[in-house]
Amino acid sequence: MAAKRVIPCLDVKDGRVVKGIKFQNLRDMGHPAELACRYDLEGADEVVFLDISATDEKRATQEAWVREVAHALSIPFTVGGGVSSVEGIRRLLRAGADKVGINTAAVNNPRLIAEAADVFGRQCVVVAIDAARDPKLGWRVFVNGGKKPTDLDAVAWMDQVAELGAGEILLTSIDRDGTLEGFDLELLQKAGRLSIPVIASGGAGTEMHFLEALQHGADAVLAATLFHEGTLPIPKLKTFLASQGVSVRR
Repeated sequence: MAAKRVIPCLDVKDGRVVKGIKFQNLRDMGHPAELACRYDLEGADEVVFLDISATDEKRATQEAWVREVAHALSIPFTVGGGVSSVEGIRRLLRAGADKVGINTAAVNNPRLIAEAADVFGRQCVVVAIDAARDPKLGWRVFVNGGKKPTDLDAVAWMDQVAELGAGEILLTSIDRDGTLEGFDLELLQKAGRLSIPVIASGGAGTEMHFLEALQHGADAVLAATLFHEGTLPIPKLKTFLASQGVSVRR
């Protein structure tokens, strides 16, 4: 059985790590490379960086801090934000990222997923999906940092990106983001039938929430607030998961 992964998420804005609730009311949490090194030492399996203002500002992710992080880290890391082309993905991989996340650009041009998988291998391609509950669709896909609704059914979109060649999906519940109320387990159960790994994001508040997400189909669990503020250290979380029979890297 493949080990389940524990992944801190660092939302980057203007070169600093920030965190909010439901993508709003952002507050400063520190420097990207410094936080990443802390997580490396604490035993994180990977780190995800999302340049959350890049798409709205119509620019690519800034490569300078990506290079800085690459020099500091010994674990894999994913970078996303403002990536809209194969060339943009190439620049971030050359800067040192192990994987690149695409979200808005994938919705606007689904062929980008297939093209990136063909050029770099699907293991490098992470499709981020921000979804919120919707009375008509079940879950609706949002883009532009969770600000703009689309007509896409999130479950159908997950199926499509898997078929197009995504290596994994980073699935964020906008409704649960930053609330500490737990992951959207119903949504994760829908995602759990996919043939590619799914990273659960949005809502973790306790050790049990992480366990529930893994039991409902997630291959990896991602959080920000709990880890940034030291409320739940990664070694403590991994010890708990192992005690519940979950295979984790220690």
